[in-house]
Amino acid sequence: MQVSMVGTAYAAENPARAAAWFAEHFGFKVNVDLGWYVNTQHPGHPQLSLDFVRRDHDSWPAATRGREITGALLAFLVEDVDAEFERLRAAGAEIVLDPVTEPWGQRRFQVAAPDGLLVEVLQTVAPDPEWLKANGLG
Repeated sequence: MQVSMVGTAYAAENPARAAAWFAEHFGFKVNVDLGWYVNTQHPGHPQLSLDFVRRDHDSWPAATRGREITGALLAFLVEDVDAEFERLRAAGAEIVLDPVTEPWGQRRFQVAAPDGLLVEVLQTVAPDPEWLKANGLG
């Protein structure tokens, strides 16, 4: 399979509001806004699209139409997770997990995006050698 673009879509009560949140906090740009559907892309990643569809729209799968998002987490890998934490905290983003360094080699935190979507911001750090050994990786 040849993939030319990767896209993800999330159900939103208000797609424009969700897109604006990602524009404000993560630098995404709105390409298309049809009211019930909003397409965004990040200028640094033109082959990735982040879309929002009004959750009660006929185009959304009937099995989950009208429901709020549950169990979805979108992650962004960054170079300085602590600087991003301070930036988002100062901007008033709702922090749901404070920064933590994980033994498997990540430093991360999480914020609540609109409509039940969670966003994890993380950076790669050196894993704990003892954790690696205990999990058969070292």
